Amino acid sequence: MRKPTLQDVAKAAGVSYATADRVLNARGGVAQKSVLRVQDAIRNLGYERDLHAANLSRGRHFQFHFILPKGDHGFFRLLREAVEAELVPQRADRVIISVTEVPALDPDAQAEALEHTPPECDCVALVATEAPRLSAAIGALSARGIAVVTLVGDAAPNVRVAYVGINNVMAGRTAGRLLRMAHTARPGCVLPIIGALSARDHRERLAGLGAVLAEQGRKITTLPAISVHDRPDLMRTGLAQALADHPDITGIYSIGAGNRGLLDVLENLPAPRPFVVTHELTLSTRSGLERGLIDAVIDQKPAQEVALAIDVMKSIAAGRDWRDPARDITPTIFLRDNLPQHEGQDNGLHMIADAI
Repeated sequence: MRKPTLQDVAKAAGVSYATADRVLNARGGVAQKSVLRVQDAIRNLGYERDLHAANLSRGRHFQFHFILPKGDHGFFRLLREAVEAELVPQRADRVIISVTEVPALDPDAQAEALEHTPPECDCVALVATEAPRLSAAIGALSARGIAVVTLVGDAAPNVRVAYVGINNVMAGRTAGRLLRMAHTARPGCVLPIIGALSARDHRERLAGLGAVLAEQGRKITTLPAISVHDRPDLMRTGLAQALADHPDITGIYSIGAGNRGLLDVLENLPAPRPFVVTHELTLSTRSGLERGLIDAVIDQKPAQEVALAIDVMKSIAAGRDWRDPARDITPTIFLRDNLPQHEGQDNGLHMIADAI
């Protein structure tokens, strides 16, 4: 079936091609009633702009910028690799992608990177940590006409344009449900481990966990979360201390990173060890599943997140509607029994040292 063209839109709306083009590109000078007719025709016909042709006809490129956490954490590395894999293919669509790395969970560094966004940038994608300065920086970019998309972790929902990532409350509830299933025949004591409460995704996962574990019918105690700032060394010391203080711990939910330290502690525990749920399928968490130290991994598909973020940024830059619930990302639950092939590219894993 032939795709609808802008000429089809103009005909359906009863306006000239030039008027339909002005509405599509938000150039103004069109009566409101004509704007509404063109917008209705676009929706009814399912018209989608050919981004490559549009940019080519105007002799321009779209410029997108990613601000990503740096460091050797496995998930963040997979995220960076997913962005890097898009650099060359996106050039064919006249989209130029650049990357700035900042320390993880550092909102001041994130805000500073936003504050130095060049004026020619069309859209910024940011793995965000909530803080007043960061919200102000996002708002300032928005005021300059540069859209901000939050990726993986959300922040400043009143001023950012879109969030691309999993529903983190749902992810936390999923972890809670797994932990409840592991405690059907016994009472339990669950320890949540977070990176930082300033990370909205960590906070939401913790809330989802608490909501499920607080449901009636299970005698499960939830301990106060310990914060390890996604660092394996702090994970080792913090978890070891928690286990010493609470030898009755029967479940652990690692909400963020630092899981190399988690495995170091778990492999030295006598049986029976706690039931363990973590996030992100990396080399370390995969190893934990294979060795029977981790029971379940909730993975948010970083390559899919990056691809969707770029699609959303293209839609925003081109003035199209980017809201499509069918493209929401549903996390995958990995157990020891359903791991993908170790060398497979579907999950983006490589044989490299892993620090998550």
